[in-house]
Amino acid sequence: MRRKIVVGNWKMNGSLASNERLLKALVEKIPQAISVDIVVCAPYPYLFQTQSYLKHSPIFWGAQNVAKFESGAFTGEVSVSMLKEFGASYVIIGHSERSTAYCESDENIATKFMMVKKAGMTPILCVGETLIEREAGIMEKVVSKQLDTIIEMYGEEIFDETVIAYEPIWAIGSDLAASPEQAQAMHQFIREKLSSNTKVIKSLKIIYGGSVNPQNALQLFSMPDVDGGLVGRASLNASDFESICHSAEI
Repeated sequence: MRRKIVVGNWKMNGSLASNERLLKALVEKIPQAISVDIVVCAPYPYLFQTQSYLKHSPIFWGAQNVAKFESGAFTGEVSVSMLKEFGASYVIIGHSERSTAYCESDENIATKFMMVKKAGMTPILCVGETLIEREAGIMEKVVSKQLDTIIEMYGEEIFDETVIAYEPIWAIGSDLAASPEQAQAMHQFIREKLSSNTKVIKSLKIIYGGSVNPQNALQLFSMPDVDGGLVGRASLNASDFESICHSAEI
């Protein structure tokens, strides 16, 4: 059995005061012996605060993006080495809200993925299709292309000890999650695509993201190829996030 993982993506939300309330509540609610890996991905300015509150808890923390460069004249960027200084162990890569707004290419995302791996952290690679692509029946082709760029640049073995988050773009923030069957079908497709590497298939985790909430988490996480969830809005509510985390203990 693969150990499940639940990742909270705070997106561009929070303040010192609200973060303090949320982090304290999570530390109180999440037991040390929970059988699920839990991650909080906070905005850059709050990584120190997140580290301060979570460092003695079972909860890991990480970032929502990273630069594809190690250092240099790249105004506004944050490197993997900077993230590591704040104890970050996970980094979300290629989220559609970024790749769409900032026109990130699959090649840029692949380079960031490699940088995170090289730094000894775990990348959470987001893949997914638009509603038009799903209705056209080409969702597997779209996701396959997103994965192929990384495979062509760095080889399939780079997916060892990583996380892939299937996030259908049409479901993000819409209150319209993919059905458990739709999620399972895509997760199975991704797993089979990468199944030629025995080491990868044993360690790779594939999680679902897109309007995950306490009401649908148990059904989604019950699917055989769904290894957990990437949670947006619900991760900002301690009780909701706790409930989702416990739903993964199946």
